[in-house]
Amino acid sequence: MGGAQCSTAAACVAALAATLLLAVGWAAAQAQPASGWSDALRDSQAAIGRALDDDGIASLELRDALNRPLRLADYRGKPLVVSFIYTGCFQACPVTTKRLADGVAAARQALGADSFQVVSIGFNQPFDDPVAMGAFARQMRIDDARWAFLAVSAADVPRLTRAFGFSYTATPKGFDHLAQASIVDARGRIAAQVYGENFELPMFVGPLKDLLAGQAAQRIDLDSVWRKVKLYCTVYDPASGNYRLNYSLFFEIFCGVTVLGGIGVYLLRALRGQRTAR
Repeated sequence: MGGAQCSTAAACVAALAATLLLAVGWAAAQAQPASGWSDALRDSQAAIGRALDDDGIASLELRDALNRPLRLADYRGKPLVVSFIYTGCFQACPVTTKRLADGVAAARQALGADSFQVVSIGFNQPFDDPVAMGAFARQMRIDDARWAFLAVSAADVPRLTRAFGFSYTATPKGFDHLAQASIVDARGRIAAQVYGENFELPMFVGPLKDLLAGQAAQRIDLDSVWRKVKLYCTVYDPASGNYRLNYSLFFEIFCGVTVLGGIGVYLLRALRGQRTAR
């Protein structure tokens, strides 16, 4: 009996050790980033700076939820946010889209309701047709005139996704893909990529704010100057998790302009006095 107990105990210890080794190996494997994901991230980053006019991407025909034809070139003149989803997704795409909706709402409140536009494009064709894209938008409760859910032909999916650096891989359960939103500038050039199913708000609003400030700086009129000052004074408040106007910055700018104006008036009077003395 004692020998049997010893043998049984040894077997239990061996089994426990094997289990621990497997657990350690699994944890180590999980800690290492998959090479496929690092490649996907590299391709996504490489897309920054790419013009959508390259290879005719901006002119590809898309269809909105009402089956009306659209092109990315139609969105020129304002920043554009582009996300890729597939309507058969029951977890990642809905979560990512809801977080994007939160970011869009915060950005519209901080930067202006009409300051940028958004499109979500279905890449799983032929299933992500206009009807399915419209149903997905309703499922997400997104009713935004400046946010379109678009379908693209199956033949154009590879070109379109490659242009944005968006990678996806078919799996038995659907697709593995980056949770990515691309921010395109007013000229149709990819300016930034935002990653994650629960990204921090400044990661999304910050690039849009920078693009709008750059546009305002290119025009010299009262409206553009005011817009640039307002954007400069719009700051992220970690306590509330939202953007707000920092009125102390308004005061600092006002004081600075007043001081510079006073110096200018003083110099102008001094110059006139010298001319009168002569």
